[in-house]
Amino acid sequence: MATSFDVCIRGAGIVGRTLALQLAAKRLRVALTKPLQTAPGHSDVRAYALSQPSKALLDSIRCWPDEHHATPVLSMQVHGDDRGEVTFSAAQQGVLALNWIVDVPPLEARLAEAVRFQPLIEMVDAPVNAALTVVCEGRASQTRAEFGVDFEITPYGQSALAARIACSQPHQQVARQWFSNGEILAFLPLDGAQGNLCALVWSVSPERAAELKNLEPTSFCQALEVASHGALGTLTLTGERNVWALQQAQAHRWSGSNAHGAWVLAGDVAHNVHPLAGQGLNLGLGDVAELVRILDTRPYWRSVGDPKLLRQYERARKAEFAMVGNAGDVLQRLFVHTHPALQTLRNLGMNGFEISGPLKQWVARRAMGTAASTPSSSSKAIT
Repeated sequence: MATSFDVCIRGAGIVGRTLALQLAAKRLRVALTKPLQTAPGHSDVRAYALSQPSKALLDSIRCWPDEHHATPVLSMQVHGDDRGEVTFSAAQQGVLALNWIVDVPPLEARLAEAVRFQPLIEMVDAPVNAALTVVCEGRASQTRAEFGVDFEITPYGQSALAARIACSQPHQQVARQWFSNGEILAFLPLDGAQGNLCALVWSVSPERAAELKNLEPTSFCQALEVASHGALGTLTLTGERNVWALQQAQAHRWSGSNAHGAWVLAGDVAHNVHPLAGQGLNLGLGDVAELVRILDTRPYWRSVGDPKLLRQYERARKAEFAMVGNAGDVLQRLFVHTHPALQTLRNLGMNGFEISGPLKQWVARRAMGTAASTPSSSSKAIT
């Protein structure tokens, strides 16, 4: 007798596995398509800045990585290209960490192990019939095209170069970011509180990315030391360098129905943002939390594929993407220009924002996922 599934999830990345575990915890039967095999010898250098709500979501399914693979960020330093500077501090916000820099392979391993021991999740070789299909295949999704969903892409004309580096000085749990000559460089602390490893993401022109990727390691690290103003001393490349094109993108529809039944999109298949604000995976896990909440609180007589529920999910998540995506888009476009007048203006703006009080506090809490959608005029600084 064939198994009957409530939900079929297409895509077994972080978003897909987290959703499967959350839905199974709500006693729904889930089919999860098997992940694509990684090419032999491929080194995964991804790391994500995860917010408190994302941490809570992963904690609830016991998949949060250990302290060596989830490093709390105690402060963040943002440097402009003409003495502009903004700093954020966990102590000033009254929290243990601004966010956590999470190493991707250990997180994926924990999720895969949890899925293996969850009896209400079945791994399947191909999509199966279910009351609801959730597409979590990433930005290059084939299913999205198969379902006839337009994906509006705005290229940034930049590529991200990601790698891992060992630093001669400890990172001290500080995330650092530099805006300079249209480029954006970020150092994200790894390997725990006492670590001296960082994940780097360097947003540059495609030509510059190709040049940096092909540089001999010593020359690459020397260029990196110059770009980071020697903040962490001598740098050593610890693995390969990966490059991908940067874009902002959004699917026109995030829910619908077809001959296979009801469907929704979640994660990068629905939206892409620039990595400068570190919100990409937080948005995807926010999709998971909202979809699970709506399905779990639905009236007993409504199916998980009820169009009213799915439209509710779509409206909520599109509103969140509009705020987060547009904020990142404005910052990227502001700092990509190298005109001296604009350079002066934006650095003055950074220094003004640094002393803005309630506005800065609200922005920090929005980035942490703990603030309301709009700032209050009566907001008070947290001490």
